[in-house]
Amino acid sequence: MTGSTGSFWNHTERVEQFAARSVDLRLSALYERGAVTGRVLDLGCAAGRNTAWLAERDVDVWALDSASAMVDRCRESAQQSWSTSEAERRVQQGRMDDLSRFDSGEFDGIVALGIYQQAESEEEWTRCLVESARVLQKGGFCLVANFAPGTGPIDRPPEKLPGTRFLYPFRSGTVCLLEAEELDQEFIRTGFELIEPSKCVEREENGSRRRTVNALYRRQ
Repeated sequence: MTGSTGSFWNHTERVEQFAARSVDLRLSALYERGAVTGRVLDLGCAAGRNTAWLAERDVDVWALDSASAMVDRCRESAQQSWSTSEAERRVQQGRMDDLSRFDSGEFDGIVALGIYQQAESEEEWTRCLVESARVLQKGGFCLVANFAPGTGPIDRPPEKLPGTRFLYPFRSGTVCLLEAEELDQEFIRTGFELIEPSKCVEREENGSRRRTVNALYRRQ
């Protein structure tokens, strides 16, 4: 998931939790509108719920994650559509801020759900967005979900780290939490434009709050 490969994302129970999730509803809606075409990168693919779903529909999907256990599980999930060797070719282990294995303009779309927030520094965050812009063709889409400030325990949400713009301590490590306007500004400055207004949605469960900015951008 994140740029690092710590035990948090390689824990067996966590991997299976991600594997049990259904396809992202915004992604499926985008597909139904005919907007998911060409070659697509599932960035931070986790256990492969979206990769496998796209593969089943013959989308030319490639996937990347830094956690080895997530990569293995994603390959397993996708083998309903691909051979073992094809799954190993298409699902790769790597960092989201280093997409040098891919050519500039190689993709028509990027699915980046809950991944950019895992950048552990503002420098890594910028590299992630710049690299995503580089590998996208002009006009290519980037479907984003990113946690916003206030995510965490309701009675003690994490506070922004001193001297930073949007870094917060979190259970998985340092994360980047941005409000919708801040997220839009970051993408615009790295070569994107909005396709539709970004929205922040909230969900509370077991004493915790999750605030997520849902966004859809186009490569300028």
